Amino acid sequence: MDTMRFQDRQEIQDCLFRYVRGVDRKNWDLVRSAYHTDAHDDHGGYKGGIDGFIQSLVKRHATIEQSMHVVGNIVIEFDGPDSALLEAYFITHQRLSPEAGDARLAYLRGAPIGGDQAVETEVIGRYVDRMTRKDGAWRIAHRTVVFEVLRGQPAPAGGGLSDKWALSRRDGNDPIEVKRRELGFPPQ
Repeated sequence: MDTMRFQDRQEIQDCLFRYVRGVDRKNWDLVRSAYHTDAHDDHGGYKGGIDGFIQSLVKRHATIEQSMHVVGNIVIEFDGPDSALLEAYFITHQRLSPEAGDARLAYLRGAPIGGDQAVETEVIGRYVDRMTRKDGAWRIAHRTVVFEVLRGQPAPAGGGLSDKWALSRRDGNDPIEVKRRELGFPPQ
């Protein structure tokens, strides 16, 4: 494999990983860094530019207590020195708080749920991304999210997790963010 293409592949994958880390940690600047400023995102319920997409994420994630994206099966095909097509499979697990209200119902397919109960969701799909390099940086120029599976179930109280464990946080104090600060890494 060409050494330059290896580096390009790594930079494209790092861009994809910045996106999922940003969403999972509610770090909207990190999410924004994965897109060109004139990018377009077709994300199911949202279709449009990056500024509107970030606004839709902020609103939607206000009632998501926990979020984890798992990315795999990444295929990158280059069609020029500064352009590529990326397909990446993903599985997303999220816990919607009771404050999400009727938004929880779309995942349950008619299963009963109490008004004070969270919902654990799973979305399986693919990112189909047009990646381009501008000013030396690989970023998403156009994204289409392809949905394969959408499901949910009522969540046990507290998500079934023990407060004795290191738990995911979405407020800037997740264990990875604390450790990055301790080690002197710059903010993302």
